[in-house]
Amino acid sequence: MDLTSDRDATSPGSAGRHRFQDVDAFVQGFERLDYVADRALATAVFLAVQLRKPLLIEGHAGLGKTEVAKVLASLLETHLIRLQCYEGLDVNSAVYEWNYQKQLLAIKIEEKSDLTVEEKERHIFSKAFLLERPLLQSILGETASPVLLIDEIDRADEAFEAFLLELLSDFQITVPEMGTIKARHTPYVILTSNRTRELSDALKRRCFYHWIDYPSFEKEMKIVSTRLSGMEAELRSDVVRFVHAVRQLDLAKPPGVAETLDCGQAVMTLGKHRLDEEVVEVTLGCLAKSMEDGQKIRDAGIRELLRHPE
Repeated sequence: MDLTSDRDATSPGSAGRHRFQDVDAFVQGFERLDYVADRALATAVFLAVQLRKPLLIEGHAGLGKTEVAKVLASLLETHLIRLQCYEGLDVNSAVYEWNYQKQLLAIKIEEKSDLTVEEKERHIFSKAFLLERPLLQSILGETASPVLLIDEIDRADEAFEAFLLELLSDFQITVPEMGTIKARHTPYVILTSNRTRELSDALKRRCFYHWIDYPSFEKEMKIVSTRLSGMEAELRSDVVRFVHAVRQLDLAKPPGVAETLDCGQAVMTLGKHRLDEEVVEVTLGCLAKSMEDGQKIRDAGIRELLRHPE
């Protein structure tokens, strides 16, 4: 089964791509959608889009890796297909599965038909009985190139990672009963990893690579200002400075930007105008995600952390 089509065919997704002809357009586009992207990230996304090569984004949790794919789909005016990876993820959940109940019903109905065994087999193993999962959906889009987000690939098994190689290299998937299915419109592929394990060299070679690190004080201030526009400047500075101090502690899970935003939103909701020991204590769960990390912050001295310079 060959579903090959012109990968540069005009479609909503490709039309969106042609509107972003340089890195600056992506920087501005991301900012317009409230995502503060530095030039290195914008360049990686630009190249991935223009050259139709998968982009692997690694970094600590909570730094906006997943959001890159969401914003990109909005910018290109195409839909987002997300595959959330986990240990034990297999082909049935990620690629396709046969509708066995429907197949059994069809076999029952065709028992007294004049069809040959080969014709019956071709019928029950046709697309009508195929349940499309995210990876297959991404290459069967008939009108546009979607953004395919393969989220937290490091959580999946190495065997599944190896299965991805065909898709990432040739944008095709082999279904034994049907043959090779090639992409109608090449998807824009974003993979994310929290680096809980090392990914294979084979997978990395098929992707552009970008590392997202914790932002500088100035960049995080800009992020908070963009996402929490109603936050007072002094409170914003208090929150970001405190989070930067907490990140220097030996925590199992240092707070990411997502936790900074959670903390800021929580303090605003409580009607506070500055960050102090009492407010930090009652909102500590926004930053510390375990009892041990919370205790380490208390042991370091909340008052001392609040005095941390920029």
